[in-house]
Amino acid sequence: MADSKAPVIAVDGPGGSGKGTITQMLAQKLGWHLLDSGALYRLTALAAMRQGVSFDDEQGLVRVASSLNVTFEPTPAGQPAKVLLAGEDVTSEIRTETCGDNASRVAVMQPVRDALLQRQRDFRQAPGLVADGRDMGTVVFPDAPVKIFLTASAEERARRRFNQLKEAGVDVNIDALLEEIRVRDERDMNRSAAPLRPADDAQVIDSTGLSIEEVLDRCMAAAGQA
Repeated sequence: MADSKAPVIAVDGPGGSGKGTITQMLAQKLGWHLLDSGALYRLTALAAMRQGVSFDDEQGLVRVASSLNVTFEPTPAGQPAKVLLAGEDVTSEIRTETCGDNASRVAVMQPVRDALLQRQRDFRQAPGLVADGRDMGTVVFPDAPVKIFLTASAEERARRRFNQLKEAGVDVNIDALLEEIRVRDERDMNRSAAPLRPADDAQVIDSTGLSIEEVLDRCMAAAGQA
């Protein structure tokens, strides 16, 4: 059960803005729980692919979302949390571009979002929660005392993703990455279900040209208000 009195730092923003790294570091510094909400949509997409459920089958996707067996395990500072699906480590698999694109398709469906909403809210436990997503401050935790919208230019986000994939030994084209990011941004910002936007009371932080340490400092300053 969720603890409605536990404070929440809601960190929203587009993919590649640095949310995953920053929220993990914030949670570790504060000793709070961590929610990677985007992973839940990626896990739904992955589970659907594995079960042969079409991305046009809304009710099938709702069943998949409702039955997810998910565990997040902490990892060293700055690294994404380990994600387990029914006990299997799928951390790398859910970070592929294909899975991310399918997660974006799943996320436009309101019934799927409804199925995952309470599961996300159940992560709210003492002493506090750092929640990473696209609608944490606008929909999931509208009463969060601290809301941050972390963004960066599409070009900067494509560069970061390119470097990340190259380091992992993946052959990738930066122009194709940039186009995928722009298409996903367009879809996320214009979807009818919880479109990507800053909450009215969110602090907007543009991480373009900033180091991780500089972004973390700004977020920690905001966290002092929680």
